Amino acid sequence: MLVKSLIIKYFFVSFIFFISCQNSEETKMKNQTNIIFLHHSTGRFIWYGDVGKIPRKLGFAGDVEKWFDRHNEEYNKNYNITELFFPKDVPYGRRNYPFDYYNIWVKNAGDQPYKEEPTLEILTKKYNVIIFKHCFPVSNIKEDTIKPDIDSEISTLTNYKLQYDALKKKMLEFPETKFILWTPPALLQIHTYKEEAERANEFSEWLKNVWDEKGDNIFLWDFRDLQLEGGLFLKSEFALDSNDSHPNRKFSKTVAPYFCKRIVDVIEDRGDTANLTGK
Repeated sequence: MLVKSLIIKYFFVSFIFFISCQNSEETKMKNQTNIIFLHHSTGRFIWYGDVGKIPRKLGFAGDVEKWFDRHNEEYNKNYNITELFFPKDVPYGRRNYPFDYYNIWVKNAGDQPYKEEPTLEILTKKYNVIIFKHCFPVSNIKEDTIKPDIDSEISTLTNYKLQYDALKKKMLEFPETKFILWTPPALLQIHTYKEEAERANEFSEWLKNVWDEKGDNIFLWDFRDLQLEGGLFLKSEFALDSNDSHPNRKFSKTVAPYFCKRIVDVIEDRGDTANLTGK
């Protein structure tokens, strides 16, 4: 009888433990905040931060992932961040400029992917926070010498603004999802002209002071400000080398935590009051 009683107690305790673990896991999943970061090469440098090429190839986590792991552990949070190369090289093409986000998310919106790329209708069903950015040639902004055209791939201020206004209207259709956009990455002086850099700064200021409004679900991370530090061109000490406007490892390591902090500020409803750089 004693053995039988012990067996019954063992199975009872095991059952209670199983149910408890299951409920705990369900609660954890329910409280999970899913974050997707859409990027190309500049975004990859920040994602990995101080992690070198060989560890990356071996599957080591980047600085952004590790930051969130530590943050979740320390503050008992469940922020799950992942990244996606968007758009892919094929079939859409390696272009992620204002026209391209407008083209995929507005002009070709819907429940089906456009050229294998997820629309906002698809992404917002999976993610609570969507982060996107442009590659640094977005700052090669040409003079407005032609009629503005929302369907044009020509990089002018007026075209950018038309495309961004359409994107904003589209993102507001998903009030339960928060969006974070990087301000346009800067270029080394060797890769641009003074007039182009001034127009890129003008576009960035327009994003911050006009396009981005308080009280909605759209926010900015001021990456450009971190790169310029009040100047007009990407600071050479932040660049991969003298002829490459990608961020170097030291700079990436420095700003990756700012990026993470900015994401958390947005999630925790401080997006309109906290510093746009994440500092």
